[in-house]
Amino acid sequence: MEMSAYTTKLGSLENYEKGSIQIIQGDASNYAFSNIFEVASQAKPYEKTVVGMNLKFVIESVLAEGQSAWYTASHDEFVIVMDGEVRVDFLKLDQAVVPENQEGTHLAGEQPAGIPMGYALLKQGHQAILPVGSAYRFEASKKSVMLVQTIKGPLSVEKWNEICFK
Repeated sequence: MEMSAYTTKLGSLENYEKGSIQIIQGDASNYAFSNIFEVASQAKPYEKTVVGMNLKFVIESVLAEGQSAWYTASHDEFVIVMDGEVRVDFLKLDQAVVPENQEGTHLAGEQPAGIPMGYALLKQGHQAILPVGSAYRFEASKKSVMLVQTIKGPLSVEKWNEICFK
């Protein structure tokens, strides 16, 4: 019995295909489909564009370029680098910047008070937790693409009419 060979093609900011969706059942207008690299290529650095949503939980496509502001959240968040290389610096906050009842990513201030916790250097496919009780910032020397898993918040940007495959 001969085995079929499959090739995995990884996208990047400079080399991606728009792709398509094959509807098995239902109406195409009931589905949302976009390309995270295309979304990032049209975004401002560190703009958190929602590309997936399940109840209050979101996945955001983020273009990393240069150094970001400091961020924090009242809950854990996760980041995965899809293209490029991103450094994530962490601070253990002296006190919470965001009340527990405010969800999503928030700005943590120009220089939040806290103890440095180190950093993570993430390359394609690497992920890190962005833990509650901390502040974090990103830095990328060249354009990179990240996905952030979080809860919809004040920095989440929805552009469904602009980003969805039609």
